[in-house]
Amino acid sequence: MKLATESELDLVEVAPEARPPVVKLMDFGKFKYESAMKERAARKNQANTVLKEIRYRLKIDDHDYATKTGHVTRFLKGGDKVKVMIMFRGREQSRPEMGLRLLQRVAADVQDLGSVESTPRVDGRNMVMVIGPHKKKAEVKTEAKAAKQAQKDAASAPAGAAGTTPSTPEGTPSESTAPDETTSSSTTDETTEA
Repeated sequence: MKLATESELDLVEVAPEARPPVVKLMDFGKFKYESAMKERAARKNQANTVLKEIRYRLKIDDHDYATKTGHVTRFLKGGDKVKVMIMFRGREQSRPEMGLRLLQRVAADVQDLGSVESTPRVDGRNMVMVIGPHKKKAEVKTEAKAAKQAQKDAASAPAGAAGTTPSTPEGTPSESTAPDETTSSSTTDETTEA
């Protein structure tokens, strides 16, 4: 106690259950601030997987199917789970096997990016299936950061080399100093016609 007051630090009990209790001399305000900053940094770097939803109709055209499947592909590449939903209307409800076939087709088209997490099930007027990505969102984020850094490095390298001009041997005219006869004659023709 005396040592803590002399050094103007706090006496913090680390392990109260131990015999004798373990205490530590530290600046408690600084300790709380640093632990809060560590927590904040951990939350910032944490990647939350989002469940995206895409809806298909049973009578979907090929182009619409390709567009929606492209969205599913984009979501899976981003590391998000996708909830694929087939909406049934009227007499379509009596044909759930057609909806199952469509969901299997979607799963087959994106099998290289994700796998089926929950098998197709009927949920009221809808049939639902969840597809999860092979790569986790955190992995996708780190790959994107690395790619962005590589682009930045590649962009900065040619900028330094752009300041030097290529030299031409003496006696050979460079292309920029040679007169361009086609442009000079065309400008004189335009002035005489006007």
